Amino acid sequence: MFQDIIAGSRYVMRGIRLILSPGLKQFFAIPLLINIVIFSVLIWLGIGQFGKLMEWLLPGGSEWWARLSLVVLWLLFAIAALVILFFGFTVVANLLGAPFNGLLAEKVEAHLRGKTQQEPGSLRTAFPNISQSLMNEVRKIAYYLLFGGLVLLLSFIPGINVVSPVLWVVFGAWMLSLEYMGYPMENHNMNFKRVRERLAEKRMISLGFGLGVLLATMIPLVNFIIMPAAVAGATALWVDHWSVGQGS
Repeated sequence: MFQDIIAGSRYVMRGIRLILSPGLKQFFAIPLLINIVIFSVLIWLGIGQFGKLMEWLLPGGSEWWARLSLVVLWLLFAIAALVILFFGFTVVANLLGAPFNGLLAEKVEAHLRGKTQQEPGSLRTAFPNISQSLMNEVRKIAYYLLFGGLVLLLSFIPGINVVSPVLWVVFGAWMLSLEYMGYPMENHNMNFKRVRERLAEKRMISLGFGLGVLLATMIPLVNFIIMPAAVAGATALWVDHWSVGQGS
């Protein structure tokens, strides 16, 4: 059991290596560069506006308290900017990168299988059927609300609530596995129900992968690239353990 969990978590590092491979870099580099430009502009504007605010609040003067206040306020601004960058960067990266994820999963799978040309109809898999994708998202949200609500309810029951942190970690890992494994599987026309069934066949390795993604999101700098890395790692996991000709 624990060997499967560890094996699954290792696919996160494999995903990082994959997105740095020639021919795949652009699929995470483009949204990453857009994100960097957006945050650079916002920080530049923020510095300018904060500077004007400081000039208004603390008029020029040589008083020691004014200089000290200026240093403290700029330090607080820097800390706030770093916090916003740390959390906001990942959120915006997910939004910008989402349209690329299906295509990234397709390209990673082709790379792993040694294919140099797209097969006929592969463009369709890059942009899945809109109605099916929307239904998958609706089912995913309903699934999250149902079981997330159940875990939340258990968190308030005396005796059981002592293990609620563990339940939240397991639930979070499972949802992350469903999220990222969905991209390569949906490219093969699997709906959300089918994705759940296939992951349940090898639940421990699926949980291990989700746990690896969860831990990686908490690491500074790594969390900036975790989304494309998780998509690539999930695709490698799909190819190795679930896809036709690669095991059950």
